Amino acid sequence: MLDLNGKKALVTGIANNRSIAWGIAQQLHAAGAELGVTYLPDDRGRYKDKVEKLVAPLEPSLFLPCNVQDDEQIDALFAAIEEKWGKIDILIHCLAFAGKDELTGDFSNTSRQGYLQALDISSYSLVQLAAKAKPLFKDSGSIVTLTYLGGVRVIPNYNVMGIAKSALEMNVRYLAAELGEQNVRVNGISAGPIRTLASSAVGGILDMIHNVENTAPLRRTVTQTEVGNTAAFLSSDLSSGITGQVIYVDAGYEVMGMSAPAGSEA
Repeated sequence: MLDLNGKKALVTGIANNRSIAWGIAQQLHAAGAELGVTYLPDDRGRYKDKVEKLVAPLEPSLFLPCNVQDDEQIDALFAAIEEKWGKIDILIHCLAFAGKDELTGDFSNTSRQGYLQALDISSYSLVQLAAKAKPLFKDSGSIVTLTYLGGVRVIPNYNVMGIAKSALEMNVRYLAAELGEQNVRVNGISAGPIRTLASSAVGGILDMIHNVENTAPLRRTVTQTEVGNTAAFLSSDLSSGITGQVIYVDAGYEVMGMSAPAGSEA
């Protein structure tokens, strides 16, 4: 039985009710985990108010700002975790960003600033958070991050985010090797395309979703809840022998070699 009672779980990356991180937070809560939630701070407090209202039914015991480009905020976040919880069992990393101009057109037009920003927020942030969480993992732990097929295959308009996801997946492997001695497991979930605030910046996102619906063995894309279920599994003792892996939750799309619209003859 999937049981996370007594586990302390930090969830990053919730922006609204379409966020994959929101689906994960709900499933962790349903399995009994105590939640800490971060939000991206802004001058007018829009994100804070929206996320705070959304997650209220989950009764998070920690609700704190975290801009991963601000080292002081990361330090303050983990200081608060240590003071409140004294440990951490689960770290959910659902952070990614690239400028809209970097997600359309020719990849070779990627700006230096856009390239570095995408890698910083989408990939290096996992390393940052894992380093801060490392001394707070006591007996065991699990880190789960979100990736996408564009990190291993060329996806139109995904551009620099594909590079960031590729780096992220190697982060998973190196961190798994480092943290395994502490019985801390590190895995990634490669989710099929879902209409979220982040994915809406990718040019042609609806075409990507329709292609999955026509091509994937299940003839559909996936939901935030399905990704959340996998994250809960990877956070539990049921997955105690799994680390350094990327698990595809994409209705089987990744196994297909070419598009084959539903109903077509082989």
